[in-house]
Amino acid sequence: MGKRPVTVRMARWSAEHPWRAIALWVAFVAVCFVGGNMAGTREATAQDDAIGESGRAYVMIEDGKFADEPAVDNVLITARSGKLDAKAAAAVAEDATAKLRTVTGVEKVGDPIPARDGSALLVPITMAGDPDSASDRVAPLLAATAEVQAAHPQLRVEEVGGPSIGKALDDTLGKDFQKAEILSLPVTLAILILAFGALIAAGIPVLLALSSVAAAMGLSTLASHLVPMGDATGSVILLIGMAVGVDYSLFYVRREREERAKGRGHVDAVEIAAETSGHAVVVSGTAVIIAMAGLFLAGDSTFSSLATGSILVVAVAVLGSLTVLPALLAKLGRWVDRPRVPLIWRLRGRGGDGRVWRKILTPALRRPAATLAVSVLALLALAAPALGMKLKFPGTEDLPRTTAAMQAYDRLTAAYPSNGTTHVVAVQAPAGQADAVKTALVKLAGSTQGDPLFAPLETTGPDIDVSADRTVAVLNLATPFSARSDQAADSLHELRQQLAPAALGSIPGAKYAVAGAVAENEDYAKHIWHTLPIVAGFVLALTFLVMAWTFRSVVVALTSILLNLLSAGAAYGLMVLVFQNHWAEGLLGFTSTGAIVTWLPMFLFVVLFGLSMDYHVFVVSRIREAVGRGVPTREAVADGIAGSAGTVSSAAIVMVAVFSIFATLSTIDMKQLGVGLAAAILLDATIIRAVVLPSLMTLLGPANWWAPRFLRPRGRHAAHGLPSPSDPDERVPELVGAP
Repeated sequence: MGKRPVTVRMARWSAEHPWRAIALWVAFVAVCFVGGNMAGTREATAQDDAIGESGRAYVMIEDGKFADEPAVDNVLITARSGKLDAKAAAAVAEDATAKLRTVTGVEKVGDPIPARDGSALLVPITMAGDPDSASDRVAPLLAATAEVQAAHPQLRVEEVGGPSIGKALDDTLGKDFQKAEILSLPVTLAILILAFGALIAAGIPVLLALSSVAAAMGLSTLASHLVPMGDATGSVILLIGMAVGVDYSLFYVRREREERAKGRGHVDAVEIAAETSGHAVVVSGTAVIIAMAGLFLAGDSTFSSLATGSILVVAVAVLGSLTVLPALLAKLGRWVDRPRVPLIWRLRGRGGDGRVWRKILTPALRRPAATLAVSVLALLALAAPALGMKLKFPGTEDLPRTTAAMQAYDRLTAAYPSNGTTHVVAVQAPAGQADAVKTALVKLAGSTQGDPLFAPLETTGPDIDVSADRTVAVLNLATPFSARSDQAADSLHELRQQLAPAALGSIPGAKYAVAGAVAENEDYAKHIWHTLPIVAGFVLALTFLVMAWTFRSVVVALTSILLNLLSAGAAYGLMVLVFQNHWAEGLLGFTSTGAIVTWLPMFLFVVLFGLSMDYHVFVVSRIREAVGRGVPTREAVADGIAGSAGTVSSAAIVMVAVFSIFATLSTIDMKQLGVGLAAAILLDATIIRAVVLPSLMTLLGPANWWAPRFLRPRGRHAAHGLPSPSDPDERVPELVGAP
């Protein structure tokens, strides 16, 4: 019979030593989580994020070793309606100054600064201590400002600035993450109860998913000392971890229950599940990991961080499904089916899913050519808007306006345009050229005056900072337009192509670059369009190899690639329709930026290619198993899809539900991520699986299983390139087992 696969041996040991396996898993999760928190997180530096010209500018600034600027917040005084009463505003400013000087953590309160048009009065507040932690210490200032507002209700008195906006954003993101956690658990559990009809069986996948997420969170902080961690990594670990953790254990638990229903013992049922679903879980997990590894080729810390977090949580979920899951199933035995939910349990016992799916498949099986043509054309039509996709980073103007800090920010930038979008000109030159550089920067700042693309300079003159060693100088130039506006982009082009070269190009030994929010937008979008073909090529090639080796069929591998491209393209088109237009703003609670968040298309591509393998591996495995028994292709397609319908549908519903929760969060990037993933999985699990796949495989017939001689399976069925027939005594399929 030969040596058993490693998945079987791991499951057998866990099933025979359940308490040891469970204890080892708990210890593993605890060590990962606690160890990661103790090690802390390393965040990306300018060197890690150096993309394009803006990246070079930030590296120059980092080389200048500038002293940290103290954190500055502001008290903004404006009229509630009409013109601002200057005397009343001055009295409020005096009161605010006196009160804030007594607040712990305030180093200095500056003189009030009137707006040019007289619409506002600004009191700058310099905070003491580390500027990086200022948002954590700004609460006393907010409280003092609130007291001033209460004493002067006739005017609007608000706290606004980096620290107060940072606190508001942290609070919003924290609530979002908590909301995602709170909602994802009951929603997932409810779906699993419907799928299993028993509470313990429904709880096991959730338990595995949560423990996988916890372990991966800790491991990602440890890994950040090798690959810096980004802001979105934690959200992505939760998103991917809940999806794959539930899916993998769902497939495994389903198969174990089926084997017990056939009269197998607990350990034998677990072993058979390991041979079939366990093997498929390894293949699916490997496909996801390979796809996510493609992000490392993008060459920037954001994607490397997302890849690291995703790979870790998938690997941990696979490990858990092969170790602690068999132990739990063996220990619980028939208690897995307790306590039963009466009505749902009876409905699940009737097995109506297969009959429903056979009816759904009827058009694809009876008229495959017409069904394929219509469905592919429909998906291509849905994908067509993706050709007009625009990429932009969300800026401050895209943050939710539900917070008082962001409403105050809008009033601040309206009254003081130089506090809005800023271009950063960095110049690096020998110290002997420092005076020439500064003169050139003053000239550069002067050349922007009178140009409507740039904001007027403050009365104090150009904002120029020079490093202690006089080798780096930085000029900040403001534009009165939002970072994602066409006018802001025009000002960047004028600065980079005309003004900066004219002022700085003749200084010997000097190099310069322009950064800022607008520059980062443009540079990163160019970077994405440049690297996306490289990442896509890597993912396509390795996915093809994995599928070809798993199914011993070049045709199956090629059709898998084409179907995934089709569903990904349709998801892109849907995202463009929703987020680059305004019709869905009220429905989803967002303001359109006219673009897709810059990092999303590449990330979505690799995630979708990885996750779609879940369904493809399990569904095509069932189809090929039926063909191996001698069933004609048309019937095998019906048997395979209908036979796996309950499991795959439950897994898809869980994924769509978890991803949809992210569409309800506050920030535009999480909304787009949730909608994109949910749409793609929904399309993949419905139109692709129920229409395109069956019609295509029916048309191809025996050609589905063609492969070159070196790839064909060896043994007594090699002539047909098919797996062994299903024999009750032969539990190990030659290919990937059916779920």
